[in-house]
Amino acid sequence: MAEAETHPAQGSGELDESLLRAISHPLRHRLLGMLDGRTASPNQLARELDLPLGRVSYHIRLLNDLGAIELVRTEPRRGALEHFYRAVTTVWFSEADWQKLPRSARRGILGQNLQHIFGSVTAAADAGGFDSPSSVVLRAPLELDEQGATEIAELLRETVERAREINARASERRSNGNGSSKVPMELAILHYEHQE
Repeated sequence: MAEAETHPAQGSGELDESLLRAISHPLRHRLLGMLDGRTASPNQLARELDLPLGRVSYHIRLLNDLGAIELVRTEPRRGALEHFYRAVTTVWFSEADWQKLPRSARRGILGQNLQHIFGSVTAAADAGGFDSPSSVVLRAPLELDEQGATEIAELLRETVERAREINARASERRSNGNGSSKVPMELAILHYEHQE
C-alpha cells in the first residue's frame, strides 16, 4: 500500500537508494513529514514528539546530510544557536519506492501515519475543527475491479499534488503580504481494501 507520491526537490523521479533507506526509518519519516510545508528546529520537534532532543537531533542531522532537509536559519538561544530546517523532499513514496521497502518498514510507517491521522482528527473534532464551511468529511464505499482501483489511486495522488500546489501559492501570498493569516489545515485521504 503506497501513500501518495514522493517527489525529490528537483523532481528527478524516484528516490536514490540511500535516501529511500533513510526515510524508511519511522522516526525520520515522521520528522520529514513534520518539516513538509513548515520550518522548525530539532528542539521544537522534540517537544512536539515528547522525545529526547539528542535522539531527534541525530535523525535531523542524517536527513540534512542526505539533502532531504535544509538549514533555513539560525537564532541565538541561551548562548547557543538554534537551527531551523525545512523539507526539500516530500515524505511520500512512489509505488515503485514503496514496494522496495521491507514489509516491516512499510507497516511501521503506515502505523505511524494512521496514528497521526487519527490523533489529529480526534483533536480537531473535540476542538470544533470541523465547524468551518471549508471542512470536508466524505466516505464512499466502492466495489472496484483492479483497473478501477488503480484509477482511483491515481486520482487521489493527483488530488494531493494539486493540494500541495494550492498550499505553495497560499504560502507565497502570505510571504508577499497579499494573503490573509495562516489557517493550519490537514488533508488526509485513505483508499484501501476493505477487509470483511
